[in-house]
Amino acid sequence: METGSNTWLASLQLDYERKVGRTAVTHAHKGPIRVLKSLYPEGDAICHTVLVHPPSGLVGGDTIDIAVSVGPAAHALVTTPGASRFYRSTGEWATQQVHAQLADGARLEWLPLETLAYNNCKARNTARFSLAGDSELIAWDLTALGLPLAGQPFESGTLRQHLEVEGVWLERGDIAGNDDGLLNSALGFNGHRCAGTLVFASGRSIAPNRVDMALKMCMDLISAHELCTQAGVTQPNDQVIVLRTLSAQVEPSLDLLRQVWAAWRALLWDLPTHEPRLWRL
Repeated sequence: METGSNTWLASLQLDYERKVGRTAVTHAHKGPIRVLKSLYPEGDAICHTVLVHPPSGLVGGDTIDIAVSVGPAAHALVTTPGASRFYRSTGEWATQQVHAQLADGARLEWLPLETLAYNNCKARNTARFSLAGDSELIAWDLTALGLPLAGQPFESGTLRQHLEVEGVWLERGDIAGNDDGLLNSALGFNGHRCAGTLVFASGRSIAPNRVDMALKMCMDLISAHELCTQAGVTQPNDQVIVLRTLSAQVEPSLDLLRQVWAAWRALLWDLPTHEPRLWRL
């Protein structure tokens, strides 16, 4: 499944609309990317959508293209039941790209489980979010390099990461398996192989009192966590707050991201923690 007719080309369009107090979703797909289920565990206002990719991973030449629109006052939470995987490639790039557009007053929680970059992969992983008016976003990216516990370290290949709130904030770069300075120096990954990023963003400036509360809550959670020396939170501009983590394995970073996500949800949106059931399987 490396090149030509054996490659997977998959696309999915998700459209959320608020109708009489209910966030309704319509979707269309091509190829092996599907909506497994849309659920309402919190009531009609918030639609939880679970995405599945039956092939379970991407090799060279494969593409997953996901487009999301969230209409005025609609609220969507999108997640996955398991990790995304970039397998080895002998030449072509494997690509996963997400573009979400939020209308005024919309909310989106983009919370896929981790992405695994296998040794010798050649992968592009892109997520772009466009926020209008008073729309707000909570999104995370959790990336693990190789399978070190299985004796398969990330020693060759490239992962090209791109995470963007359009016109507001951009973080991108290449992670190469042979880049010892990036992966092992104290100014880089410092020997860790899992990196997490959690973003809270708004289409307009976030009120200073909300920023102060969000930063304090996050710092309190970091200080009490096992990653207290490997995590930090910043406000790069007046529309974005960013938490970053480094860990040897996925679980500690995912645990801290989930704690901060729940805290920000309660503090900034006055919503209780309601983790997708799939996260506990």
